[in-house]
Amino acid sequence: MSKFTNSTLLVTGASGKLGRLAVEELLARGATKVIAGTRDPSKLQDLAAKGAEIRKLDFDDASTLPAALAGVERLLIVSTDAVGRRTAQQQAIIEAAKTAGVKHIIYTSAPAARPNADAGLNPEHFWTEVAIAASGLDFTILRNHMYAENIFMEAAQVVASGQLFGLIGDRGTSYVTRADTARTAAGALLSAEGKAIEDVTGPAPITNVERAALLSQLSGKKIDVVALTPEHLQQGMVAAGLPAPFAAALVAFQRDAVTGFHGVVTDVVERYSGRKPTAYADFLAASKAALGL
Repeated sequence: MSKFTNSTLLVTGASGKLGRLAVEELLARGATKVIAGTRDPSKLQDLAAKGAEIRKLDFDDASTLPAALAGVERLLIVSTDAVGRRTAQQQAIIEAAKTAGVKHIIYTSAPAARPNADAGLNPEHFWTEVAIAASGLDFTILRNHMYAENIFMEAAQVVASGQLFGLIGDRGTSYVTRADTARTAAGALLSAEGKAIEDVTGPAPITNVERAALLSQLSGKKIDVVALTPEHLQQGMVAAGLPAPFAAALVAFQRDAVTGFHGVVTDVVERYSGRKPTAYADFLAASKAALGL
């Protein structure tokens, strides 16, 4: 169902991976008034050729927001990558959207968004959600679970070492592909009404033991899971060269997997995209060459 096919739709961060996919999905599904917002319009001329209107939209330059939002009825805010600054960035566009007369906001958040100091990146998402709820506008919060693509950051090292490090008590993560989250966001932009918070998940939670087995099967190499405490896992990440704040955020994600927050499974991808979410094993198999296996 695409009730808002002829509404004016704006996607922020359209030169990014998720934003670009969302714009392409909207065009493929027949949306007639698609606006792609970006800091650098020169990067999106291919989307302009496909029918999207390109507007300059810079989260760090408030002067670009009124023109970017002019006439927009429904807005997809793709969370920015400016960790530490994005709450303020996103609150600014929410206020600008309200002033511009936007009717519905879609926001790409994270599972179990909450203000707790030890919740990694979640507080930034939580306070953005609060700002959206306080705006008085209708909204759909899409809490995207861990991207399946994150395996690209560690697959080569895991296979080379024969070890996959994780936390004691891991209960699984419902990995979802970026393409599935983009299709879901586009579908919500085209059809969602009212006020809702939705978890966007893959079809099943995958534990570290299961991930190791899949990588072992694809690579032909034995891979063991090494279960650690949060403190030891973070120390190991820092010793391997990761910045301490980033390591802390990754460990926070894994703590949530131990708690069970990441094991949620919903029908949101299928409901908004019309397609079942990609299974993690299928994603890995299709990505074997890219993973260097």
